Amino acid sequence: MTTATHDRPAASEDTASPLRATVRRTGARSAVLFLVATASTGLSLALPLFLGRALDLLLARPDGTGAMRWVLWCAGLVLLLAVLDAVETVLGAATTARATAWLRYRLTRHLLAVGPRAGERFGSGELVTRLVGNAAQAGTAPAALAALLAALAGPVGAVVALGLLDPWLAAVFLAGAPVLFLLLRAFTQDSSRCAADYQNAQGRIASGLAEAIGGARTIAACGTADREVARVLRPLPELAAAGRRMWHVQGRAAARAVALAPLLQLGVVAVAGVLLVRDRLTVGEMLAASRYAVLAAGVGVLVGQLSGLVRARASARRLGELLAEPAPAYGGRRLPPGQGRLELRGVTARRGGRTLLDRVDLVVPGGGTLAVVGRSGAGKSLLAALAGRLADPDDGTVLLDGVPLPELTHDELRRAIGCAFERPALLGDTVADTIGFGVRTASPGRIEAGAAAARADTFVRRLPDGYATPCRTAPLSGGERQRLGLARALARDSRLLVLDDALSSLDTVTEHQVTEALLRHSPGSTRVLVAHRVSTAARADAVAWLDGGRVRAVGTHAELWRERGYREVFADAGG
Repeated sequence: MTTATHDRPAASEDTASPLRATVRRTGARSAVLFLVATASTGLSLALPLFLGRALDLLLARPDGTGAMRWVLWCAGLVLLLAVLDAVETVLGAATTARATAWLRYRLTRHLLAVGPRAGERFGSGELVTRLVGNAAQAGTAPAALAALLAALAGPVGAVVALGLLDPWLAAVFLAGAPVLFLLLRAFTQDSSRCAADYQNAQGRIASGLAEAIGGARTIAACGTADREVARVLRPLPELAAAGRRMWHVQGRAAARAVALAPLLQLGVVAVAGVLLVRDRLTVGEMLAASRYAVLAAGVGVLVGQLSGLVRARASARRLGELLAEPAPAYGGRRLPPGQGRLELRGVTARRGGRTLLDRVDLVVPGGGTLAVVGRSGAGKSLLAALAGRLADPDDGTVLLDGVPLPELTHDELRRAIGCAFERPALLGDTVADTIGFGVRTASPGRIEAGAAAARADTFVRRLPDGYATPCRTAPLSGGERQRLGLARALARDSRLLVLDDALSSLDTVTEHQVTEALLRHSPGSTRVLVAHRVSTAARADAVAWLDGGRVRAVGTHAELWRERGYREVFADAGG
């Protein structure tokens, strides 16, 4: 069997892989940025030497003979540094924007390939936070890394320059270098923990806000807005504490640098003074040495660059958690001729450590209609998701016309199975786009036929622009939205239709009309309906009664109606 995956990361990749992948993706731009930044650093290293040479010539020749040329060189270096700084700024912003866009594209594609499981695990608010905020922060990594490497060239080059002026100058500075290294190492470790805590708290606030927005009507009806505000903002003290710790860590590192760097600079200047007295250095060389001492001890610049890179790395770890969520694998098989015989063999499915479906065996004959009923929590929606391969079982197999669903190609699977839901998402720009969403050849006739079968054609034509009405401005009721979702499923002309409570918002008359049209519209298709109403179950060819995650019985509605427990299912559902 041939399998393929959609943007599935290798199991051996760690959570930092988005960082490495982003740097590789922007390799050319990052390399140019590094070269520009390094060139700027090189010019900064050359400037003290040129200034020192000009000063020596001015002291040696009061008339300025020969010094003017070096002064002009210094002016040229300053101008060139300004140009390189502007180029570095523009190139850094462009590199960051491109890296962020690529990260968001990769994440969006992967999350859509993973499917509903990503939202179930992380929550919509957390996903948005990572896709928007964390991706933007991780996107700064290539530019930050290039800037950091170029910034490291400054202290290293300054130490080399001190050694060229006199080895004692480099030796004095290197005596304190281990302390600088330990300072930067401690700063990096502490900042990593603070950044991770800060971003986790941000994610929890975003998740709570998304939940509150989704339940805004319930909150308003219950008058619990103040309590919900408190719930959403409960992680705020933790967020504030993490933010304060970040500033404290950065401030502590800067304070230590401020205390240490001047001591190293004074040590270098003191030795340079001694060497000047002994005629081993000129006045200009002493000036250059003092400037190189400042550049060599430039911990503040490194702290700033490291801080940005640490935050980018923490964000990349959070993105890595999303990319580590495996996407479904697809095979290379196609379906044989058939009417959509659906079979579940020993299917077990667990969610959150709880078994919702336990060793379910079920067969739906091709062209038949099966209603799935049961109390709340019996596993009806999960069974529908497994039938449509919106989820995979933990054990067992789901087959369509004898072929296990994971062995089908992606396109073959999605052509063969159509789905409709209780609250459909209207993803098209217009009503027509919404009905034809996902249909390869969505002709106007096919769209209108699907709308007619879902009893949506009449109200769609009454909209301001009919089928061309933008969905975002269309005044649609819950039942009308549901019928557009049904129209989308029916327009696909699929071999298997899976309707997960897709008739719940319809009135009794419309529900009866849609059910009858559904049976007539696709007589060669198999239909699986999650049902809460007696009328829906009664029109099905057979009913599967779920109880406690198992199929308690399969039969016609009339046969099962003799069972008291079956009747109580509809009494509990209000059906």
